[in-house]
Amino acid sequence: MILIKIILAHLIGDFFLQPYSWVKEKEEKKLKSPKLYLHVLIHIVLLFLILWDVSKWPLILIIGISHFIIDALKLTLQKKKTIRILFFVDQVLHILVILAVYWIFEANTVDLDAIITDQTLLLLTCILFLTIPVSIIMKTIFLKWNISKLTEGNESLKDAGKYIGILERVLVFVFVILNHWEAVGFLITAKSVFRFGDLKESKERKLTEYILIGTLISFGIAILIGLLYLMSIPSIA
Repeated sequence: MILIKIILAHLIGDFFLQPYSWVKEKEEKKLKSPKLYLHVLIHIVLLFLILWDVSKWPLILIIGISHFIIDALKLTLQKKKTIRILFFVDQVLHILVILAVYWIFEANTVDLDAIITDQTLLLLTCILFLTIPVSIIMKTIFLKWNISKLTEGNESLKDAGKYIGILERVLVFVFVILNHWEAVGFLITAKSVFRFGDLKESKERKLTEYILIGTLISFGIAILIGLLYLMSIPSIA
């Protein structure tokens, strides 16, 4: 419960009580921005209020100081090209510090055998396989056709197709292992509706066939991996 409260305080402080104007001012003035120090103070106050236990002050102080250091480093190193990546690095570091401090002050011991089970490793392997490896497999399959001619003049966001494919495969996998096949059907229907306008406008049969093949392969692989995962659980349980 304490860990959840600490994470809750972080979410409220970083996303709900930090206006965009503060973010812009911090990016411009960096360590000279009063909003940086006010932001850290808000985090500390939130931790005291949510935990409601003065004896937790060492834990709160360490999280507050580390939050300042991480934010200060991000602002110092941040450039236009690195804003996106540093945002995620910043959040990951905050969460890692929270987990480490919680473990040191509260948990003391962690049963890794209970966390890293064969089933957990299998689940992680399946999800990882459905991301970049399957994208590369599908890209290799489609080398047979020259797709660039079909999509000429119809440019999209860079790597958007790859990320959409990864997300849809992971979602299908999750729906399959949770036995929610109706959600898989809904996802296929939703994608078909969104694609219908593009296909109707293009009036290109080859492009339609390309999208259809890609969708069927992507969904098919995700469903197959989901079924294999479910079949493997009894043998490793």
